Amino acid sequence: MRVALVHDYLNEFGGAERVLLALSEMFPDAPIYTAFYVEDSLAYSRFKDKDIRPSWAQKVPFFKEKLQSPLRFLAPLIWESFDFDEYDLVISSASWYITKGILTRPETLHICYCHTPPRYLYGFQTAMDWQKNWFIRQYARFVNPGMREYDYLAAQRVDEFIANSVNTQKRIEKFYRRDSRVIYPPIEIEQQVTSKQHRADYYLVIARLVGGKGLPLVVEAANRARVPVKIVGAAPEGWSDEHERVKEMAGGTVEFTGYVEDSELVELYAGAKAFLALAENEDFGMTVVEAMMAGTPVIAYRGGGYLETVVEGKTGVFVEELSAEAVTQAMEKIEKKDWDAKAIKKHASKFSKDRFVREVRGFVEAKYKEHKTKLRL
Repeated sequence: MRVALVHDYLNEFGGAERVLLALSEMFPDAPIYTAFYVEDSLAYSRFKDKDIRPSWAQKVPFFKEKLQSPLRFLAPLIWESFDFDEYDLVISSASWYITKGILTRPETLHICYCHTPPRYLYGFQTAMDWQKNWFIRQYARFVNPGMREYDYLAAQRVDEFIANSVNTQKRIEKFYRRDSRVIYPPIEIEQQVTSKQHRADYYLVIARLVGGKGLPLVVEAANRARVPVKIVGAAPEGWSDEHERVKEMAGGTVEFTGYVEDSELVELYAGAKAFLALAENEDFGMTVVEAMMAGTPVIAYRGGGYLETVVEGKTGVFVEELSAEAVTQAMEKIEKKDWDAKAIKKHASKFSKDRFVREVRGFVEAKYKEHKTKLRL
């Protein structure tokens, strides 16, 4: 098959980009179509040896630095400018920039791996709390209704949907009226973690320093309990000032490490007393599974994708409400229990990269055969 991959854009390297990396390894000759890329970014460094094909937006001054969010209404023009006529299969990796809006010919099978319908269009918390800003709120009232209509239309162009979780699957059914197959993202960490047994006294958070990740609550709980917490993640470029607010709140027990390489990340996972995941409605939550692959228990909010990965009392502890008191009580539960690292790792193994590759390959082959059969009929 002649295959193409499509992704929002290449700047930050997060869960969606790890999925794209796995897909790119599965289809090494497939070019990657994207709205734009930032040359000195973490994401671009992972894909710079690939055939990256940006849209015309790459050449628009300041678009990739500042304008991609305010000018999101240009997304239809971006994705519909690409030509996919030469391909048998196109796999779009879709979240907030509506990559599924691409146009393909009937002979081409378009499979969308959906990380989530755009959160800003359907009332979910986003990286920037735009509702607090009067000007942005008025702008969104003007732009978002049209973007919702386009997002729905784009979803109808897709031949087959893959959802990254049951949580996302429900959103796809609710907002797009489409069925989907759940294939969890590929989770892998370096194997040297299996030999590490020592646990330090810190709690760990790995997240971009943006809104929607529960970081103020993490800091409030750390200040209240006076326990060491390491927060790993870089502040994004753009409009969010969450990182400044969180750092101002932090007491002496909170350490901000910034971005760290994967090899160091493994050691941080393996050495943590527990991993904290307090986003209110996480789409899936890859870092939670990474922590469990290191044998580390998790403190997670009882909601969103965490319900699909964390097992109460076996791999971690749920908090029932997003309050500092609830989090500190969960910390006490963590410290009272002797956690079985081997059992935690075993549970996490079902989210492996090998499983992802096997399931995606099987899904693609089956749907491609069905697609060709329909065309013949």
